Amino acid sequence: MSVRYPRPLRPGDRIGVTSPSSGVAKESAPRLGVAVRDLRERGYEVVVGRCMDGTGHVSAPAAERAAELMEMLTDPTVRAVVPPWGGETAIDLLPLLDWDLLREAEPTWVVGFSDLSTLMTPLTLLTGAATVHGDNLMDTPYRVPEGLLPWLDVVSSHPGRSFTQTPPGRHRGPGYDDFARIPEVREHPLDRTGTWTRLDGDGDVEAEGRLIGGCVETLSNLTGSPYLDVTAFADEESPEGLLVYVEAAGDDAFTICRNLHGMRLAGFFDRANAVLVGRTHAPDSPSLSQHEAVLDALGPLGVPLIADVECGHVAPRMPIVNGARGRVVHTPGRSELTQTLD
Repeated sequence: MSVRYPRPLRPGDRIGVTSPSSGVAKESAPRLGVAVRDLRERGYEVVVGRCMDGTGHVSAPAAERAAELMEMLTDPTVRAVVPPWGGETAIDLLPLLDWDLLREAEPTWVVGFSDLSTLMTPLTLLTGAATVHGDNLMDTPYRVPEGLLPWLDVVSSHPGRSFTQTPPGRHRGPGYDDFARIPEVREHPLDRTGTWTRLDGDGDVEAEGRLIGGCVETLSNLTGSPYLDVTAFADEESPEGLLVYVEAAGDDAFTICRNLHGMRLAGFFDRANAVLVGRTHAPDSPSLSQHEAVLDALGPLGVPLIADVECGHVAPRMPIVNGARGRVVHTPGRSELTQTLD
């Protein structure tokens, strides 16, 4: 198996919208309309699936969600699948997907974050298909600050292309926009300052390896299962090592610390040459901050730990391609992540 990059997305291509986890409540439907309209105005054909109900924590029964996701991933006319957002329990789809068929099918771009990590990371590990950890559909209308790329630019890239992203130095504070009240919102209030932070010590960092990772709260539940065998992926695709990224959605520091310890003990970080940690607004715990939780759990790895990277639940978000070759540089005067689709 080798990393397989889907064909570059072009105007006229079809984008599938389905909710493998949570659907869209009635009050947020206008925002969904804005996001779909934006894609259509860019020249894409958008197909909205049946599994979109937002009255509960999932959009439909697991069998229906799995079937619709399989339909889109194996339909050669659908070139990308972009769910509206994450949710809570996409894990129930994993045993229902036809992994042999997905390995044989032409790969399709899958884009998202949060609970979508539960599906995208196994897709890359088990089928070799590159996936994109980046804005979900409901976040796509937001303007992307200088230094970062929109996910549409990334999935429009040809294999072999390299692109570099740098932290904009500004990020959003806690809270979210009310899509029911302002469905057309396109600007994040990037009113906080701050850039990347090395947690494990001082000194410049320069590390390379294939990129893999996702949301701590969802991926931690897959450790020890066949859906998260990062070591086998590294041995086959990146014997020189990996760049692993993780991000905390909202759990307190004690919980994140336990989850990261468990992931480390299960071998998730065994081939990491460095670990990138997403910026978070998740709460600290008494006597333990989020940064300290990462250092406590991952310090024994003896590799650079770079925190406050734009790859989590705090906007803006840096698209990261699972499976791409990555090179991270972090010095007092320079921070960047370069990705190469090869």
